[in-house]
Amino acid sequence: MRCPTCGFENLLGSDVCDNCGSDLAGHDTPQRATEFRGELLGESLDALGMSAPETIDAGADANDAIRRMHDKGIDCVLVTEDGRLVGIFTDRDAVLKVAGQSDGGGRPIRDLMTQDPVVLRNDETIAVAINKMAVGGFRHIPIVEDGRPTGVISARDVFHHLVDALG
Repeated sequence: MRCPTCGFENLLGSDVCDNCGSDLAGHDTPQRATEFRGELLGESLDALGMSAPETIDAGADANDAIRRMHDKGIDCVLVTEDGRLVGIFTDRDAVLKVAGQSDGGGRPIRDLMTQDPVVLRNDETIAVAINKMAVGGFRHIPIVEDGRPTGVISARDVFHHLVDALG
């Protein structure tokens, strides 16, 4: 642990600096990061200009979801029950859970979806979305208001927005 007074590198957990004698107690405790207000990454998710998400009822057949994804050229559908988000079904789910099965995925989507996905709100920032994607290893995150899906953000959306903004 580096002494904040003299810069001497002490052993982690030291209470007193071995060089200058300064009190180190509490200086190795992680401090809350300052709030990020960068111009680009601090923009709200609304800046990405997302369209309405493609949703499907949890009882629908997985083949219907896959066909809809293929026809519309999208990577995921949001799974709902009574209009509330209960899961997400992505192209990765289709490959890992359906491809090569003898029934071709003729099961309800609720059996194959990722349940209780990590979600975002419209007022969250692009930086928060990037962090959640990186930490969770996600390429898609639903955006919800009061439990109802209003959009979906993809890593591709974020990347294109950043490239466009940076010229």
